[in-house]
Amino acid sequence: MKTYQELGKEELMSLKWQLEKAFEEEKAKGLKLDMSRGKPSVSQLDMAMDFMDTLNSESCMKTEAGVDVRNYGIVDGIPEAKKLMGDIIGVPAENVIVCGNGSLAIMYDTVSRSMTHGVGGCTPWCKLDKVKFLCPVPGYDRHFAITQHFGIEMINIPMTPQGPDMDMVEKLVSADESIKGMWCVPKYSNPQGYTYSEDTVKRLAALKPAAKDFRIYWDNAYAMHHLYEDRQDELLEILGLCEEAGNPDLVYEFCSTSKIIFAGAGLGAVASSKANLDEIRKSLSIMTIGYDKINQLRHVRYFKDIDGVARHMKKHAVQMRSKFEAVLAILDRELSGTGIGEWTKPNGGYFISFEAMEGCAKAIVAKCKEAGVTLTGAGATYPYGKDPKDSNIRIAPTFPSQEELEMAADLFVLCVKLVSVNKLLEKRESKPIYVSCRKTVGKAV
Repeated sequence: MKTYQELGKEELMSLKWQLEKAFEEEKAKGLKLDMSRGKPSVSQLDMAMDFMDTLNSESCMKTEAGVDVRNYGIVDGIPEAKKLMGDIIGVPAENVIVCGNGSLAIMYDTVSRSMTHGVGGCTPWCKLDKVKFLCPVPGYDRHFAITQHFGIEMINIPMTPQGPDMDMVEKLVSADESIKGMWCVPKYSNPQGYTYSEDTVKRLAALKPAAKDFRIYWDNAYAMHHLYEDRQDELLEILGLCEEAGNPDLVYEFCSTSKIIFAGAGLGAVASSKANLDEIRKSLSIMTIGYDKINQLRHVRYFKDIDGVARHMKKHAVQMRSKFEAVLAILDRELSGTGIGEWTKPNGGYFISFEAMEGCAKAIVAKCKEAGVTLTGAGATYPYGKDPKDSNIRIAPTFPSQEELEMAADLFVLCVKLVSVNKLLEKRESKPIYVSCRKTVGKAV
């Protein structure tokens, strides 16, 4: 099989005609399909409807210690909820604060507090000339939106299957005091589905930053989001490693149950050292008299313990696995060996990362939208929405039904082919023509 790059101009023109004809036929179907965000499907949400029956008007509304969850108090979360959230990410309950319904708000608040009040007694970031964050790319667009919102300069750090380029991270962090943070999605990363290797986690825990107030924002969003029982990535627990390395305050770890239970009614939590948590509590005591303890109690009563969470996540995996495998099968069947795309094959998480030919991602996403399939905007996986190669596309398989998903994936590969053919033809047309200027020898004509 020839790659598209090996095809002659006439072959590409013939293929272009076939692809355009097929595209117009798909466009005429009037599809309206959404693969733009990593949202649970309706059927995934339906699995947990009995969560709503956990508490009712006759339920005991007291914690194990006898605290009435209907009233004010316990600003940092009931003990049972701390233990449940700690068990999800593998840290002790005393290292956890349970907050509202998701982790994104906690991350935003952590950056905001650092801007206005500083970190660990250091100068508030808003009073500094320059504040920078390291951003593994491709990465999570909502992380980048937070730092951009606060005017923080973002530095791209290339991702590998083992995690971020640690040589680059170590060099930058140790030399530049204005680097105050680093975003990380360490397990089943968004969008590639990579899990940081043991060596990467150990090197992160042992960093020697120039800034005393440097922190790693460890967004462990997919700690239990496995697709396979026999192929589960393992992630080292970083807080303990930081303690061993003499960096007890280096990491803020975030997690939530937003994709475990209901997206709008989960629990968000932050885990860190005692010093970091005390600083957060000081701010919380002014900001709130307490988060939704009823929801915390509902979670504990519903799941009971970490084994209950694991059983529930197996139900998610059954539905998600078939969708991931359907997309991967279509990509393999239609694009393997063509030379116009590469993609990840994750063991968990919510996304597949697709690398198109350079300069093609925006056109592919636009072409899909023209035919009725909405994808995450090209460039979204990079700070400022600027993918330097215009090649990365995040595929989110979970939200559509199985039938809709397969239609969307078929249309996606069609658009990849069509845009790639157009790009190759464009390159050939733009190649300079070199004219030989050899001296003529012999009789003039």
